[in-house]
Amino acid sequence: MEKTFVCVKPDGVQRGLIGEVVKRFENRGFQLCAAKFMQVSDELAAKHYAEHEGKPFYNGLISYITSGPVFAMVWEGDNVVKAVRQTVGSTNPTEAAPGTIRHDFAAKMDRNLIHASDAVSTAEREIALWFKTEEIVDYEKSGTNWVFGKNS
Repeated sequence: MEKTFVCVKPDGVQRGLIGEVVKRFENRGFQLCAAKFMQVSDELAAKHYAEHEGKPFYNGLISYITSGPVFAMVWEGDNVVKAVRQTVGSTNPTEAAPGTIRHDFAAKMDRNLIHASDAVSTAEREIALWFKTEEIVDYEKSGTNWVFGKNS
């Protein structure tokens, strides 16, 4: 099964939206494999946003993600990277589809509540950056077959 990285950013934590985010992914049938509530260090923030270094918005990204605690998670499921991105919605909340997390709870791009990996390769890099191997729990969730099973 595919895995992806998701992080409720400081504004989502401060607004009490962790439970809502978890509920949406659980409702889609995805399996939570790892989670931690943490304060992001400048070092972790720099590694996470390394591809944006030198861009005009880079310093703002670093100060934003380190401004308060976050809730980092690993989710698993068939095609989970794409499906989680669909659930999260467009980076710009005013362009996000109704029913997505960003449409329903965010008003501007600078406070868009949540990060989700945009590709399988990105998810692998981000999971390794945010979690130790032993922090990721591999287990069989009852009911998974009812969500991801095949009729064959």
